[in-house]
Amino acid sequence: MGDERIDLAYVGRALQRLTDEVASLRDDMQVVTAIVQRLDNSHTRLLTEIRATHSQVTRLGDRVRRLEAADENEK
Repeated sequence: MGDERIDLAYVGRALQRLTDEVASLRDDMQVVTAIVQRLDNSHTRLLTEIRATHSQVTRLGDRVRRLEAADENEK
């Protein structure tokens, strides 16, 4: 190793900073994961709601057509 010296206190501080940064990144990742899961659940519920609304509108359209056809037959 010659003239090179290892300052263990410096290495310890650097390792502590790195550990803190990794913990912070882990926390950030957990928050982002929770947001994505919430959005995914919202998306699933939204698709269900859109399908139900589409069915409702289709049924309403069918009823209107039947009423119009009945009205035309009475004339």
